[in-house]
Amino acid sequence: MNDTAASLHKLPLFQSYFLTDLEKLVEASQLKVFETGELIIKFGQPGRFLGIVLEGSARAEVAIQNGDRKLLGLINQGDFMGEMSLLTGEPTTADVIAQEQCKVLLIPKDIFSVSLAVNPEAIKVMAKTMSDRIRSRQQNEEAQTRLKEAWEHNSDPYGLRLTTATPMKILVINCGSSSVKYSYFDTADASNNGGGIIERIGLENTQASFSCTKGSVSHDLGRIDYTQAFNAVIDIVTDPAKGVIGDLNELSAIGHRVVHGGDAYSGAVLIDDKVIAEIEKLTTLAPLHNPVNLQGIRACMDFIPEIPQVAVFDTGFHQKMPAHAYLYGIPYELYEKDRIRKYGFHGISHDYIALQAATLLKRDFHELKMITCHLGQGASVCAIDHGRSIDTSMGLTPLEGLIMNTRCGDIDPSVVIHLCKEKGMPIEEVDIMLNRQSGVKGLSGTSGDFRELEAAANSGNAMAVQAMHSYCYRIRKYIGSYIAALGGLDALVFSGGIGENSAWVRGLTCQNLDYLGIAVDDIRNRTAAPIRGEIADISGNDSRVKVLVIPTDEERMIARETIRTLGYHTIDRIIKRQQERKIPVEVSAHHVHLSQQEVTAIFGQGYELTRAADLSQPGQFACHESVNLIGKRGKVDRVRVLGPLRKQSQVEISMTEEYKLGIKAPIRASGDLHDSPGLTLEGPNGTCELTEGVICALRHIHMAPEDALSFGLRDRDTVMVKLEGKRSLVFGDVLVRIHPDFKLSMHIDTDEANAAGITDGTVGHIVAVQDRR
Repeated sequence: MNDTAASLHKLPLFQSYFLTDLEKLVEASQLKVFETGELIIKFGQPGRFLGIVLEGSARAEVAIQNGDRKLLGLINQGDFMGEMSLLTGEPTTADVIAQEQCKVLLIPKDIFSVSLAVNPEAIKVMAKTMSDRIRSRQQNEEAQTRLKEAWEHNSDPYGLRLTTATPMKILVINCGSSSVKYSYFDTADASNNGGGIIERIGLENTQASFSCTKGSVSHDLGRIDYTQAFNAVIDIVTDPAKGVIGDLNELSAIGHRVVHGGDAYSGAVLIDDKVIAEIEKLTTLAPLHNPVNLQGIRACMDFIPEIPQVAVFDTGFHQKMPAHAYLYGIPYELYEKDRIRKYGFHGISHDYIALQAATLLKRDFHELKMITCHLGQGASVCAIDHGRSIDTSMGLTPLEGLIMNTRCGDIDPSVVIHLCKEKGMPIEEVDIMLNRQSGVKGLSGTSGDFRELEAAANSGNAMAVQAMHSYCYRIRKYIGSYIAALGGLDALVFSGGIGENSAWVRGLTCQNLDYLGIAVDDIRNRTAAPIRGEIADISGNDSRVKVLVIPTDEERMIARETIRTLGYHTIDRIIKRQQERKIPVEVSAHHVHLSQQEVTAIFGQGYELTRAADLSQPGQFACHESVNLIGKRGKVDRVRVLGPLRKQSQVEISMTEEYKLGIKAPIRASGDLHDSPGLTLEGPNGTCELTEGVICALRHIHMAPEDALSFGLRDRDTVMVKLEGKRSLVFGDVLVRIHPDFKLSMHIDTDEANAAGITDGTVGHIVAVQDRR
C-alpha cells in the first residue's frame, strides 16, 4: 500500500496530496492486474471508478463497420481514465484493453470526489483535463456520436441493478396495515439477495415466510405485535442455516417505505427526529399506514441505532407536479393553511417502471412522455413528462381516481353529503363503505379479488362483467386525458398484480385507442408473463406507442433510493465545506435565442445580429435587436435577442407572459425544446412561425468544471440553494449546468425574483443536492 501511495504521489494529479491521505485512498480502492488483451472497461459501462495506470499501458478503441476496430489512443503509465464520469455521469465511450500486462488502481469515484474537493491544486489538474476533453468533443461529431451510442449500450443507466463501486448491504422494510414485507440486497453478490413477508400481524396464526438461494422457510408465529414481528425478521435474516447475513451491524443502511410525506419531501431522506416528527404529523392523511411505518422505523432504530435509516416516500415522486395539477377547485386558503391538495401515491412503483421502460427504449428518461398504470389492490395512473410526474389519479388520499378493488375512485362529492343528510349514515360508515365496500366489489356484488371477479365474469355473471367494463373504462379515460396533458406519448406501461397478470384488463383498456397511436398485439398480450426484472412488449406492429408490461419491484426501488441518498449525504458533506462560497444570483428576463433561419426571416437576407453588451457568461451577449412575440391570445413587445446564434430558436418567457400570450409553456432546461409550444416572431422585415421552442426556463446554476469539482457536483445534478437578503429563502430544483466557458452564477425567473424580492446583487449558497441523473 505504501509503495502504491508513493507511486501516486509522483503523478501531477496527486503531487499536492499528503502521503497519509494517499494511503487512505489506496486502502479504499482496488488494485488489479490485467493481462495482455484483457478488457479493463467495456464500452457503455457506467463510470464508477477513476482508473490510474500504475504499470504497463492500455489502448482505447471502438468497434466500427465490418467488425473492424479503431484505435482512439493509448493510456500509458501515469495516465488516468474514467474522469469524465466524475463531471457528467456519462458511461465509458470506448473499450479499454490492456496493451500489455497492466496494473491499474481503481478508485471509487465518490471516494475520489471527496478527497479531490479539498485539494485545490488537484482540482486544477483535473479541471484542465476535463475542459480540454469537453472542448475537443464539441468540435468532433464522431466523438459526440460515440457518446450517444455509449448511453444506448449502457445496460443499467439508472442503477436499478444496484451495482455499487464499494459493496453495500441493504435491508428494505415495507410495513403495511397488517404485514411487514422485507428484502435484503447485497450489491457485491446478487445471488445472496432474499426477501419475505410476515402477514396477519395482530391476528391469530401470524405467518412468516422467507426465501433466498439457501432455500425457503415458512412458519406460524402465533399471535404477535409489530415489535415481535421485527424480532422475527431479525431472527430470519440472521439465521445461520437459512439467513443472508451474519450480523445486523454488517448492514450499510435500512430503507423504509413511508406512504405519506406530504409536500415536505420530494425525495428520500436520512431519518432523524425532525423527519420522524413530520411523518407523525401526516398520520391524519394516511392513518392506516404512516403509524405502522413509524413503528418499523422506531423498531429498527432501537435494534441497530448505528445503522443509517432512509425514508422513501410513496408521495415523493409526485411532488414536482405543477400547481394547476395538484390544486383542487376549493378556496385557496384550504391549501395554504391545511395543505389540502392532490399528493398522489404509488410513486415508488411509477418511478421504477418508468425507469425500466426508459432502459428498454434506450432513451433518456428525461426526454420521454410516458403513462404508467399501477393496477393492484390500490390502483393509479401517472403522467410522466421528461422525468417528472405532472399528474396522477390518486389525490389527497388513495381514494381518488380509478375504480379499484374495494375503493370507489372518483365520485361526485355530493354523494357523501347525500348519504349523510338523506340516509342518515354516520361519516365513519360512509368512510368504510367508500374504502372497503365499493370498487369492483361493490359494483359486482361478488368480490374485490380480480381472480374471483374474472372467474365470475367468465361464467356469465352479468354484474361481474359490468364491473370489469367500468374498471377498464375509467383507466382508458385517464389514459386519454393524460395523453392530452402530455401532448403526446412514447410509452404506456402496465404494472401491479392486475396490470401484470390480467390480459383481459390490458386488452379492454387499450381497445379502440389506435387513433391515439396505441395498438396491442392480441397474441403477445395473452401470452405475456414477465417475472420481476423482465419486460414484455405487447405492442402491435403498427403501434406508435410502446405498450409494455413491467412487473413492479418497490423493494428494489427503495434499495436504489437508499443507496442514492447515502451518496447524496456524502456530497452534502462536501457542499457544507463550501458554505462560505457565495454564488451571484442573476434575474433572467424574457429573451429570445435565434437560429440563422429565423434571423433571415424577420430581419432580412444577409442580416447579422449586432452586439450591444456582453452578458455575465463568457461569449454570450445582448443584441441591439428585439422581436415581438405573438401568441394565440395576445402579444409581448420588444423582447431582447441574445447572441450568439443557435441551431434552434428558443424563447424564454415568464409565467405571467404565458397568460398574456395564451399559451402554456413547460418548465424546461435550456435546449430541451421537443414538444414545447410555438408562437409567431415579428421583426422589422417580416414574421416567422415557430412550431416549438417556447419554455419557462428551469432555475439553474452555471459552473465551470473547477467549480463543480470543488462542490462534488456533476452536470445536471439538482440542488437546493439558500438565498441571502432581507429574508432568507431556499429554492429547490435548481439545475446544475457545467461547461468550461461558464462563470459561476445562478439564474432565476423574473416572476420568482419579483415574488421573493430578489434583485441582481443577491447571493446564495448551495445547501444540499436533491437529485442526480
